[in-house]
Amino acid sequence: MKRVLASLLIAVFMAQSIQAQAAPSVASVQRDIDRLRTLAAEKYEAANEATLKIKALQKETGTLQQREEIIQKELSVVSKVLARIAISEYQGSGFGKSFELLFSSDPTQYLSDASVLDGVSKGYSKQLREYAATKQRVQATQLVLGDRTALLLAEQKRLNQQVAEAKTALLKAEKLLKSLAKADRERLLREEAARENKILSDSKRYAASYKGDNTRGSIALKFALQQIGDIYVWAAAGPTRWDCSGLTLRAFQKAGVSLPHHSGSQFKYGKQVAYSSLKPGDLLFFGKPISHVSIYMGGGKMVQAPRAGKKVEVVNLTKMFGKKPFVGAKRL
Repeated sequence: MKRVLASLLIAVFMAQSIQAQAAPSVASVQRDIDRLRTLAAEKYEAANEATLKIKALQKETGTLQQREEIIQKELSVVSKVLARIAISEYQGSGFGKSFELLFSSDPTQYLSDASVLDGVSKGYSKQLREYAATKQRVQATQLVLGDRTALLLAEQKRLNQQVAEAKTALLKAEKLLKSLAKADRERLLREEAARENKILSDSKRYAASYKGDNTRGSIALKFALQQIGDIYVWAAAGPTRWDCSGLTLRAFQKAGVSLPHHSGSQFKYGKQVAYSSLKPGDLLFFGKPISHVSIYMGGGKMVQAPRAGKKVEVVNLTKMFGKKPFVGAKRL
């Protein structure tokens, strides 16, 4: 009997040990949640880039469509002129190679024959040339339009993919949180709230201490500091919700500088600044490829809209933002 009890106790102990080893710790779950939320922000920034390209391509394709319509109208006018000429040729029994042009799929090839041009009546050689040139312009415009339309569809597909991947990362983070026992989940949420409250309190104190001047960088920084505590939302650019590049976009818009809504595209603006020469108001970029931007505050600190689950905050500047390396700074 004692042996049976001992065996049962050992089995229970081993089962508990295995369960304890298999269950993730609160700290490891917190790290994984932070990683997934940061990944989501990275995907959302890539989606911002795709959105910018889509807008540019939509504008370009719209212009090309308008141009095609205008040229098609011009072609119609020239075609009617040639039709009248053809009727005149027919009535005068003057059929010749010039009439064949009206039914040619490639009038430019026909007109490239100098011997043909020599035989065309001087009375309408100008119209034939105009027809050929206009049709060539239509075809060229259609080719470019087709190319841009294909690029537009590709960018729309990329946008959808990046957004889907971001949402998947956030769903995984939510599932991880729910996988914890109720007591552990509540403890994690309490600790996370306490950390965020501390960051928010410190951020407001840092913001209140900044005086600044009337330079562009200082004006932008003041604006960003006024948004302390606003929540992060992808593609948001105010007035109370922001993503990282949306915050910097509006901050520098306040200072009279126009920036695109994408961190990587913002890196193309301004003057390169060395890490050792940073001044308040300089833009800071992280990631390869760039997927995060913040504003240097001075004193080794920066203001940012970091990711889902966080708010606009002031934090210490390091050469790593999570796993994203610092890649450069720009002064506007």
